[in-house]
Amino acid sequence: MQATKTLFSWFISALLICANTFSAEGPARSHVTILSTTDLHGNIYPIDYNTNQPDVRGLARVATVVKQARLASPNLLLLDSGDTIQGTPLTYYHAKINNAPPDPMTAVMSAIGYDAMAVGNHEYEFGWDVLHKSRSEARFPWLSANTYKKGTGETYFQPFIVKQVNNVRIGILGLTTPGMPSLDDPERYYSRIEVRDPLGEAKKWTAVLRERERVDLVIIAMHMGLEADLQTGETFPGQMPNENAALAIARQVPGVDVILMGHTHREVPSLYVNGVLLAQSDKWGRSVARVDVYLEKTSASGRWRVVAKSARTIPVGDQVDADPEIIHIAEPYHRETQAWLDQVIGDSPVELRAGEERFSDAAILDLVHRVQLEAGNADVSMAMSLNPKARIPKGSVTVRNIIGLYEYEAAPIIVEVTGKQLKEALEHSARHFGRYKPNTPIEELIDERFPAYTYDVAEGIDYELDISRPVGERVQNMRFRGKPVEPAQKLRLATITFRVNGGAGYTMFKDAPVISRSSKELRELIIDWVKRNGHVPATATNNWRLLPER
Repeated sequence: MQATKTLFSWFISALLICANTFSAEGPARSHVTILSTTDLHGNIYPIDYNTNQPDVRGLARVATVVKQARLASPNLLLLDSGDTIQGTPLTYYHAKINNAPPDPMTAVMSAIGYDAMAVGNHEYEFGWDVLHKSRSEARFPWLSANTYKKGTGETYFQPFIVKQVNNVRIGILGLTTPGMPSLDDPERYYSRIEVRDPLGEAKKWTAVLRERERVDLVIIAMHMGLEADLQTGETFPGQMPNENAALAIARQVPGVDVILMGHTHREVPSLYVNGVLLAQSDKWGRSVARVDVYLEKTSASGRWRVVAKSARTIPVGDQVDADPEIIHIAEPYHRETQAWLDQVIGDSPVELRAGEERFSDAAILDLVHRVQLEAGNADVSMAMSLNPKARIPKGSVTVRNIIGLYEYEAAPIIVEVTGKQLKEALEHSARHFGRYKPNTPIEELIDERFPAYTYDVAEGIDYELDISRPVGERVQNMRFRGKPVEPAQKLRLATITFRVNGGAGYTMFKDAPVISRSSKELRELIIDWVKRNGHVPATATNNWRLLPER
């Protein structure tokens, strides 16, 4: 009886295999499933470390979705579109404090069975040593066809891989955004690499895959997203040159079947452009993009052709349990991260909450200014809006409270600017508010094209921000030490490299002379300051105000 069952199982398996290769009554058919994540930013556990509360996110839940999909499609492809090894206190602690163990993200992704990952701009965040260690520990390739060794024709990373799935030969090409405003010292990084035009490189390497590698299907995993609004045709504001190129590649590169996007943190369940299928999962492992491609071939052609393809995103919600194997792998990293975050470093006489610093001067953001001004011996500080969930409690202040001020690393820098450049920067920031409408709640005046991370507030000067005036004329009565700021006046500005490198459209600082760069990350400097001083200042300086007043 057992022999009969075994023979029957073998027969059924053989039929399933043959179904992908031939049919007596028509063309052979095959089906390829691809799952994709992007912008994981160090999220493994389903937790928000900044608040220490459960949250719908993380690779532990992604792993469960992948396992369920593999039950029906055991040969599926699993890809990631970059910004992977940086972004949570867990990955910060590993990179900056205890980098000896294997990288937690690549360890977990290897265990889940990722096939490849496109390199994102934030892979560089912790420096070359951390990047190369993480890359060497991964059991899957890091792909970037447009990142080259400086001054050579040799790619810095592997440009593509070719996989055979259900008898279909698949080329997977990786691309990285050339827009890397978060690099702490671009000259140091770009002395090793050059990130070339993604459109030209996509054309070049797609041709290689089609002509030399003879693939049947071309998939691009890119750390870039949509560069324009499809409804209006307008380019999204605040982008660096070539920062996003998904539409250009879909429209102009022959031979591409599927593009899996990233970088923009915009979920795109399914989009067709010029016959190319585009999809993008949500950030932090909040969803998984699934693409299904159906192919057929006849004995006459001998080549597979795509007959249908579809995409959707699968939410990683509360109904999805965290995979115990992944929790087990990540548990030592999680435990030491939590112990570090819970360290008491000072106290606060009152509770301080983020959220209002865009609309009125706030003591919680003034803490950031104070640290930047002191650390850089600067005249003026500009700081972006905080993580809206940030909170410094009354009483004991922990590392967690300070780490939670911002979601991403930021390297402070001191540059020399003119009064004209400073005003241009504040006017650019004021675009966060759209056309003014009297008697409208301030929250309803926000222009969603300019999200909170594009909005900066200044300290060290006094000024008014009159949002009832036209864009470009909103900064009024700007004064430094009691005197009007002159256009040619030179000032030492403390800000972050993201701004000086042109991030979020701050191009006015492009040629500003660099006076100094911090060797420490901003939140690290704030932690040191609170440890030294013991107390968090509880009152705002009230150096600026928003008009018309609410």
